[in-house]
Amino acid sequence: MAETEGASREFLLDRETVLKGVSTLPSLPAVVIELLQTMDQEEADMHLLAEKLSRDQALSAKVLRVANSSFYGMSGKVNSIADAMVVLGLRGVRTLAMAASISDTFSATRCPGFDFRMFWRHSIGVALCAKEIARQCRQNDGNAFTAGLLHDLGRLVLASCFPQHLVAVMAYRERMDCPWEEAEQQVLGMSHAELGGLLAMHWNFPASLHAAITHHHDMAGDDKVLSCTLVIADALAHALDLSGDENEMVSPITEVCWQTLSLPDENWLALFAIVESQFEAACESLLV
Repeated sequence: MAETEGASREFLLDRETVLKGVSTLPSLPAVVIELLQTMDQEEADMHLLAEKLSRDQALSAKVLRVANSSFYGMSGKVNSIADAMVVLGLRGVRTLAMAASISDTFSATRCPGFDFRMFWRHSIGVALCAKEIARQCRQNDGNAFTAGLLHDLGRLVLASCFPQHLVAVMAYRERMDCPWEEAEQQVLGMSHAELGGLLAMHWNFPASLHAAITHHHDMAGDDKVLSCTLVIADALAHALDLSGDENEMVSPITEVCWQTLSLPDENWLALFAIVESQFEAACESLLV
């Protein structure tokens, strides 16, 4: 890790320190890891996964609550995890179980200046944008939604495991009026994408999700379409001001990303309308 110009050595992080920090976090339920692993599998035993998920009563209750929310339009119709698998499909149940587990893991996060709700509003916005981009590009929209929801996982790592480091990053960002990524490199010597990738590795996420989290800014992953989808989804969520952050900054999008996805202008206008119409219902359902 090269020392960044102008950075104080006090808050520099390295791989070993980050891995030691994330090892203190609770493990995700085994069934959630199994569900996530299906992202890279052609087939999965939905009945077996439903049975395993049903054994975790607390997690099942949360999945069913969200499945019956206004966002999915299935109020009172989903009475079991097996029902949820039929109505929402494996991708939908996987997303709900993962979101509930991640939210529980970081629910006790207390970092001065870090707005947990604002963070999740942005993540949900990116997930919705990514899902719609993937749908229009005829890619796997379920995987895109999951990757979008978890793309900033590294910020939760900072808020939970290294709160004073995050405070220093936020102070630098405000002082220099610069993007998050620049502030992180100057203060920490690494980005939230790298931190998120290390947690994804520690939690044994599937390769595609690990790569999506790690490369959601540099597009260096093997899946260029998914990487570009996340880059543009992140920029659009910022541009639409979905999180309500008064210090919102829109990251630039390279021509390579636009060309990789190659969607006509009318598709983007339709995407804005769809995301804005779904956003508040999604937040009401997923934010507990």
